Amino acid sequence: MSFRKRHFPAATKRDWNDWKWQLKSRIKDAAGLDRIIKLSNSERTAMERHNGILPVGITPYYASLLDPDVPTQPLRKTVVMVENEFLRSPGEAEDPLNEDGHTPAPGLVHRYPDRVLFLVTGTCPVYCRYCTRSRMVGKPGGEYSFNTGPWENAIHYIAATPAIRDVLISGGDPLILSDERIEWLLSRLRAIKHVEFLRIGTKVPAALPQRITTPLVRMLKRYHPFFLSIHFTHPDELTPEVADACGRLADAGIPLGSQTVLLAGVNDDLNTLRSLFQGLLKIRVKPYYLYQCDPVVGAAHFRVPVERALEIMRGLRGHTTGYAVPTFVIDAPGGGGKIPLLPDQQLERSGDQILLRNFEGKIFPYLDPKPRLVPISFRKAVGDDLG
Repeated sequence: MSFRKRHFPAATKRDWNDWKWQLKSRIKDAAGLDRIIKLSNSERTAMERHNGILPVGITPYYASLLDPDVPTQPLRKTVVMVENEFLRSPGEAEDPLNEDGHTPAPGLVHRYPDRVLFLVTGTCPVYCRYCTRSRMVGKPGGEYSFNTGPWENAIHYIAATPAIRDVLISGGDPLILSDERIEWLLSRLRAIKHVEFLRIGTKVPAALPQRITTPLVRMLKRYHPFFLSIHFTHPDELTPEVADACGRLADAGIPLGSQTVLLAGVNDDLNTLRSLFQGLLKIRVKPYYLYQCDPVVGAAHFRVPVERALEIMRGLRGHTTGYAVPTFVIDAPGGGGKIPLLPDQQLERSGDQILLRNFEGKIFPYLDPKPRLVPISFRKAVGDDLG
């Protein structure tokens, strides 16, 4: 590969395909990134000024997808910081979803009645600049990670709460953990009788596809029903390496769903999202959620007006297969949970009819009579006649 030979001349092909080498070799500062791309003034100033939360971290593989000359390239905007990150806008917060306010045990968020979010690490293969958990991922002084002590406390809470039937393991990114640690977690959770299925939220297949090894997939397969939610952003991520990684997972019977954040100047375009969602189906990933970007501090330049999002959803529905249309949701600030929004396609009711608008904008009446109570004696008489 020309990129590897040009920018990592000491790395062999075997190194490049080793996920541990990729993780260890992440680009983390302006000097390292300057060797690969021509930094804009905003990018350079931001990186040199930064000394707090949400550092830069980019795997060599993901760096190979960046345009070295165009700062406005979509993927580049998602992983290279700019000066706008230092601006705070109205409504923003360090913990916009109030996850810390729904934490009964370290690393565990219990917002919905029957499911919990289990945060097991603060490390990611790449650090997305709009990250909801920027308050905790890649903390200065050592990348934040839990260990088996806090994990035990969280598992004890899950075991003592029979209403919990679904555990989503996230972070950070759980798939940067060793196979042994992941299996330790999965085996402990699977042993809890009322936990019906397990999920992992990850960007690894998109940003570090080398991690999806045969031993990892073989191990994950042992814990069905097991689901994987993958964070995809743009069609440029759908490389042959990513297709192979998702293929290995799908062949193991693991349902794959994508979670995409709507981002200004990155993917807030009908053609871009349609290409992404249709491309995901080709590699057996079901578009699941399209998220409104959360109001986390420093992410205002990524947020798209909700009406624009609904306009894009109108352009998807009916114009591509339903499997390629995710649910657009806003995760309500303060911990209200995910709220789905749909384009307004029911216009009004007139008596027993409602008027509907289809994907072409045409209006159709639909007969929807209100239930009419039938006297029991009449129903019996009708039944006797039919008998």
